[in-house]
Amino acid sequence: MEQSIRMVLMKQTIAYQQQKNKTFQRHQVLVLMCRVYVGSISFELKEDTIRQSFLPFGPIKSINMSWDPVTQKHKGFAFVEYEIPEAAQLALEQMNGVMIGGRNIKVVGRPSNMPQAQAVIDEIQEEAKQYNRIYVASIHQDLNEEDIKSVFEAFGPIVYCKLAQGPTGNKHKGYGFIEYETAQAANEAIASMNLFDLGGQYLRVGRAITPPNALLGPSTGSNVLPTAAAVAAAAATAKIQAMDAVASNVAALGLSKLTQPAASIPIVAPAQASSLAAPPVIAPPGLALPAAVVPPPGVAIPQKLPNNIIQPALVQPVLSGPVPTNLSQAQISNRSTVAHQQEAMRRAAEAQLKQQEELQKKLLDQNEPQTLQQQENMSIKGQNARHFVMQKLMRKVDSRVVILRNMVGPEDVDESLQDEIQEECSKYGQVERVIIYNERQSEDDENDVIVKIFVEFYETWEAEKARDSLTGRYFGGRMVQASLYDQTLFEHSDFSG
Repeated sequence: MEQSIRMVLMKQTIAYQQQKNKTFQRHQVLVLMCRVYVGSISFELKEDTIRQSFLPFGPIKSINMSWDPVTQKHKGFAFVEYEIPEAAQLALEQMNGVMIGGRNIKVVGRPSNMPQAQAVIDEIQEEAKQYNRIYVASIHQDLNEEDIKSVFEAFGPIVYCKLAQGPTGNKHKGYGFIEYETAQAANEAIASMNLFDLGGQYLRVGRAITPPNALLGPSTGSNVLPTAAAVAAAAATAKIQAMDAVASNVAALGLSKLTQPAASIPIVAPAQASSLAAPPVIAPPGLALPAAVVPPPGVAIPQKLPNNIIQPALVQPVLSGPVPTNLSQAQISNRSTVAHQQEAMRRAAEAQLKQQEELQKKLLDQNEPQTLQQQENMSIKGQNARHFVMQKLMRKVDSRVVILRNMVGPEDVDESLQDEIQEECSKYGQVERVIIYNERQSEDDENDVIVKIFVEFYETWEAEKARDSLTGRYFGGRMVQASLYDQTLFEHSDFSG
């Protein structure tokens, strides 16, 4: 019974931990969906300009611009984090390619260090499709829910219209959600009301990509059962499992019922079998003793303890007097089969218990945290763990991309150039891809173009070797300038750096 209670408790703990991890992972993915990457930003622009350009899509939580300590300027890209995923999605759809400060900015989703994030994002968006909800942003402060509802109900019956309230409760945050009864009404509202001038502000309207109450986040309180309640529930479950196991064994052995033994046939535990003696059993003439009153050796039957706790105990009949030797071959075979079944059941229980203990140990000794918040909250134990964390924090971001400048002019770019460069760079390592990018330096002069060549290698040391070998070399009368290119910019197809 004690082992059964432990196993049930372990299963409860594992199930709770798995549910908690799933909820936390879902919350992390929702936070990830609130962020967008903005590249190809003019070096003359400041954070205020970026904020002003992206604010109409929803309230901005933070803007992170990477600054160069040498030039005291940003590196040409930034990460914008909104309060809700719908704002980020609208910015992604409507701001990519928009010209700001003389350059066409590039807006894409932020890269994730969670390989399983896309699967969770797809799951969330599938849940959102069950609701005919739309997202409305850039709402004038003088308008209320009734005003917005009166405007949007022209497309169909509205289930609800809710504006996000500010911290004081007197003003809304400039955005809200509207749910229609039909998907057609929601689609027509998006097509007609996006960029509609309402009260001097252009509305931003798009489809909701999250289900209602998705951003409530994981509960901070503990949802696990109290210890006493968990033990009681585990004991009750183990009791039922024990009774079911007894019934299954009885059915497998062909016994119709399991009753208390007769007074003349005492049943004792194996530990007491050697010290107790029972009176001889004498059956009336012509009457055989019932087989059901004597359970097979080793079969667990419930025993009632003083505290009204049902506990299965291994029992066996102990008969005083000589053991009958004239057993039939079928009886001997039956007893042998029962012994093999008991041994198999014991080994299966031990294997299951060992598997549960290993799984619990794996859950308790969690691997390296995968998310930023987990890394911030993780505990450091031991000198080796501390050394590992310090190495990870000091690890530099390597780049596998080499940029070649002043290698060719716009007039030298042809179909064979890419193959020539790949063949030349293959001397230094495995080349993944070669990109030839023509960058215009002025909006007025179309001929003012420079050619940038990006070569991505399989390993970082290969890129460094190519950089050291190619820089300063002459190609067609031009001195090549080779350097490592920012891996983040390259992965976002931002070649303006």
